[in-house]
Amino acid sequence: MEHELKNFIKKCDLAIKQEDFDTLMNYYTEDAILVVKPGMIARGREDIKKAFIAIAKYFNNSLVPTQGEMIILEAGDTALVISQTLLDADKNDNEYSMDRKATYVFKKNSQGVWLCAIDNSYGTELIDK
Repeated sequence: MEHELKNFIKKCDLAIKQEDFDTLMNYYTEDAILVVKPGMIARGREDIKKAFIAIAKYFNNSLVPTQGEMIILEAGDTALVISQTLLDADKNDNEYSMDRKATYVFKKNSQGVWLCAIDNSYGTELIDK
């Protein structure tokens, strides 16, 4: 049986593809962080939304994220997701890998809904930078 977080992440990817950043922000905790690029972190929904708008522009408004292999480690109301994140875009001169080994941390809120607390599409690659 597929873990509910796989479907949740698909919804996030679709919101990114459609540049529906208002909907996307509903999937993050209030105090979430997003690794924009190595050395740059956005904190909180407002900054994360601004970061996604800038990322979309960087990728010529053509970014399409999808997930490959995924491992979900769940303990109570916390889950670590390790995922092969594949990015496709109409941009040839990108300095960052488009095939990543992402790490995401999700927390269940008081209503039992998963929300992203840490969005790190670079995964352990951060320690190599």
